[in-house]
Amino acid sequence: MSGTLNNQSLKTGRSFDLGKMNLKQLWVAYLTYPTILLYFALVVASIVAAAHFFAGWSATLVSIVAVILVYPLAWYLLHRYVLHGRLLYKMKWTASLWKRIHFDHHQDPHLLDVLFGAPVTTLPTIAIITGPIGYLIGGWGAAATAFGTGVAITCIYEFFHCIQHLNYKPSAAWIQRMKARHVLHHFHDEDGNFGITSFVVDRLFGSYYLDAKARPRSPTVFNLGYDVQEAKRFPWVMKLTGSPPRDRPDGARTSTAKPSTQHAA
Repeated sequence: MSGTLNNQSLKTGRSFDLGKMNLKQLWVAYLTYPTILLYFALVVASIVAAAHFFAGWSATLVSIVAVILVYPLAWYLLHRYVLHGRLLYKMKWTASLWKRIHFDHHQDPHLLDVLFGAPVTTLPTIAIITGPIGYLIGGWGAAATAFGTGVAITCIYEFFHCIQHLNYKPSAAWIQRMKARHVLHHFHDEDGNFGITSFVVDRLFGSYYLDAKARPRSPTVFNLGYDVQEAKRFPWVMKLTGSPPRDRPDGARTSTAKPSTQHAA
């Protein structure tokens, strides 16, 4: 995708294809994306609220550290057991939710529009996880700190998530390794490497794998088990999509194998 087309996308709202963008274009898209701007505003609002209901420096710092420690585990559990679960698509009233929050992303991993979570689902989740932690540590001031920390971490996660789907080879070795593991999740076997910036929890739960040689390729890596047969039984996601589930996204055709082996060491 040319720079001109991407700049036009910012004005017209047309989709970004990360598989055809470079790092500079990603920065422009990321820093002007409405969801990210909303997150930035909420971080600022959280800082103001934390200052107004100041819980003290100790409670504030403990809240920040607690959220940083809990966040990878919370993300892992949600990603593995909710986003990759098969319950939501089997019910008509939750099919559209599952389609939006993860199915569309695996059907086309390079599409920026569905890479970012929808605020209507992400923000309540962040609040439910972080708010009680902060409140128990230091009341409303610490709760605001915890929520703001959760939103800030989400911004960081979303940026690195974009990097992992971007047509770009990072210069830093640790980002290369991170990207290689996540690409395996999308293009080799979805039942592993659920982390984004860290795979420590994957190691603890036995779902980490190093490269494509570690396990056979999953036949459901692009459809998360919602194949044509499942779509016949539970048609609501297929009706919303307007077509049967695909076994391979269009964006994967030129980048399926290379990332999973290039940085596997």
